[in-house]
Amino acid sequence: MNAPTFKLYVEKSKNPIARFWAFLKEDTWLSWVVSLVLLVILIKFIFFPALSLVTGSSLPLVVIESCSLYHESGFDEWWSAHGDWYVREGISREEFEEFNYRTGLNKGDIIFVWGHSDYEIGNIIIFEPNPESSAKHPIIHRIVSENPYATKGDHNQKQLTSSNNIQGIDETDIPEERIIGKTVFKIPVLGWVKLIFFEPFRPAGERGFCG
Repeated sequence: MNAPTFKLYVEKSKNPIARFWAFLKEDTWLSWVVSLVLLVILIKFIFFPALSLVTGSSLPLVVIESCSLYHESGFDEWWSAHGDWYVREGISREEFEEFNYRTGLNKGDIIFVWGHSDYEIGNIIIFEPNPESSAKHPIIHRIVSENPYATKGDHNQKQLTSSNNIQGIDETDIPEERIIGKTVFKIPVLGWVKLIFFEPFRPAGERGFCG
């Protein structure tokens, strides 16, 4: 059916679906608004719930919002600045070089989170903060020890404990039931499409790019 014939069919049709579809194809501000609302509904109530079911994670797609996993230089320079901490914890340079995302993650990256997982040292996981913490959002850091699970941000000088950060986050004892999943791949930079709307409301020291 060519375009003129289809248009004539729609005009004569009593089928509400056909008429609504034709309305969405119109080049008007109202049709654009309705299309955008439908897209948001589709993503929020169909796409994300389906993705959560498949991945086993309540947060299957996450935007990196901080610089805690950022590597400010190449791996050699980064290891020179941070490696001593890992060596003291029993993680050698050779072991770290075998980790996924050994060069870290950057603010604005989108990560795909898989919840049907076993977790091991080197995995970058997303987990709920300890109940005593005032942190409102899950944390994304790298596992540095097991039994119990503990993490650290690659860019951070030390682990977060309840006494050394204003939000009272403790990442030294993470029960598995608080782990949402682990990073299995990333999409660089694209998360800035979301972040750009929230950056003005963040504390001054946390705004902008890492580095």
